[in-house]
Amino acid sequence: MSQVILVSSGKGGTGKSMFTVNMGAMLASKGARVILIDLDMGLRNMDLYLGMENRVVYNIMDVMSGICRIKKAMIKVDGFDSLYFMAASPRRDDRDITPLHMEVLCEKLSRNFDFIIIDCPAGISHVFDAAIGAADKAVIVTEPEIASLRDADVTERYLLDNGLTDIRIVINKVRVDLMRNHMVPSLADISDMLQGKMVGIIQDDDNIHISTNKGIPIVCKKGTYIEKNFKEITYRIVVD
Repeated sequence: MSQVILVSSGKGGTGKSMFTVNMGAMLASKGARVILIDLDMGLRNMDLYLGMENRVVYNIMDVMSGICRIKKAMIKVDGFDSLYFMAASPRRDDRDITPLHMEVLCEKLSRNFDFIIIDCPAGISHVFDAAIGAADKAVIVTEPEIASLRDADVTERYLLDNGLTDIRIVINKVRVDLMRNHMVPSLADISDMLQGKMVGIIQDDDNIHISTNKGIPIVCKKGTYIEKNFKEITYRIVVD
């Protein structure tokens, strides 16, 4: 049985797409069949983070509107045997995408994939509503910054109100020195604010920024503390 995992954030800039790409790459490196779906219409980045920007011909809205079949929009990621992605539209798209659209798409994809990971746009929108309708669980990627945490709280409440109760929290861009000196919210503060299960933190690290700019998931560099951390976080999301 495949899992449909929604990855969201209350505001932009939290590292949500970076996390989506690396979670997918980690699962695929362990032999799982994974497809990543970019729903950030007009602001897509997944193709860049995978180093596949020159391979995109069709996107998810072409599938939804019947311009092409699903397989035409599925792009196999270089260097992986079982990792695919589907790009978002490169511009804002007025064509409707509904929960039923996403449910049907994910049902069809589940025949060939173990994990369907949906990278949602930041904030709350009709596209976010559509993704909720298809998802089994959600991951909220936030950072220890007051605006990001408030928006994550709003997003979490919205998910709960719409019936998606299996929610995991990932704290990105953590600087231990600032936390230690009480200059940013602590993990205890964040845990008190959000109801979802906290599954891990990702330290602010220049290597992550470099990897996204090079279009190579950071987890492809084996034996690093970052790769081990992503492995543990991914396990807590998909197994626990």
